[in-house]
Amino acid sequence: MAVTAAMVKELRERTGSGMLDCKNVLTETDGDIEKSIDILREKGLAKAAKKAGRIAAEGLVRIRISEDGKQAAIIEVNSETDFVAKNQEFIDFVDKLSELSLASEKTGNDEFLAEKFEETLTIGERLTEFVAKIGENINIRRFEKHGKSDVVYVGYLHGGGKIGVLVGLETAASVSEVSEVGKDVAMQIASMNPLFIDETQVDPDYIEKEKEILMQQAMNEGKPAEIVEKMVVGRLKKELKETCLLEQKFVKNGELTVAQYIKDVASNIGKDIKVVTMIRYEVGEGIEKKQEDFAEEVAKQLN
Repeated sequence: MAVTAAMVKELRERTGSGMLDCKNVLTETDGDIEKSIDILREKGLAKAAKKAGRIAAEGLVRIRISEDGKQAAIIEVNSETDFVAKNQEFIDFVDKLSELSLASEKTGNDEFLAEKFEETLTIGERLTEFVAKIGENINIRRFEKHGKSDVVYVGYLHGGGKIGVLVGLETAASVSEVSEVGKDVAMQIASMNPLFIDETQVDPDYIEKEKEILMQQAMNEGKPAEIVEKMVVGRLKKELKETCLLEQKFVKNGELTVAQYIKDVASNIGKDIKVVTMIRYEVGEGIEKKQEDFAEEVAKQLN
């Protein structure tokens, strides 16, 4: 039986498999749709489903910013091994996803997966194909898109994409005027990993919890009750200077805080600069990683 485009379309819609895979298996089964579904599950989709349960804590972070700096997206895509994360095909795949995340208006993973990867494939379909081809669980862990007319976005990637930072600067300045300060601030965030931009963003619950911990520490040290509270206030201020970006010592010049550095740059260009967005992605953070030696990793790829 001749394989028609309509048959390939139906099989793709029912299985989510790639067009070429559908065409080949339909040829193999002489156009039998049901038998083709079973074969595709055995060869590709069933394998992809099985791999989906495996830990993927390696991968890459990518950042994409529009030319005018007014739109920006950051995305993390995970693989099981660093071996795959360094594969050029995986790198190209993540780069393409970063482009699509910047162009998309979707905010959730399911909606994003339903977007077009190319003319004949959705992102989800291409991901399934890629999992079957590469032989590892690969997933889009998270992504964010930001855009405001009065904000310029600057990005920084560290370690080839192991850490990615996106900074939003509220300013009337152009991209070229703030690209250097934006990168410096992003590098600060990558290095020092602040929790908040400044004290106004600190969650009151966080402060109360820290006060309780510091209070107990002081009591355990046997300090007199009348000075414990003063000690706690001092220690809390010191801690906030370490956890708030603008209060931190600037890593490129320890004589300045980050706030002072930004103020100096703003004064030099004659335009205000305010950090309003701070996003830091580190590959695999919060995921319990399985420890494997390199020999096992290579053997897995060969098998």
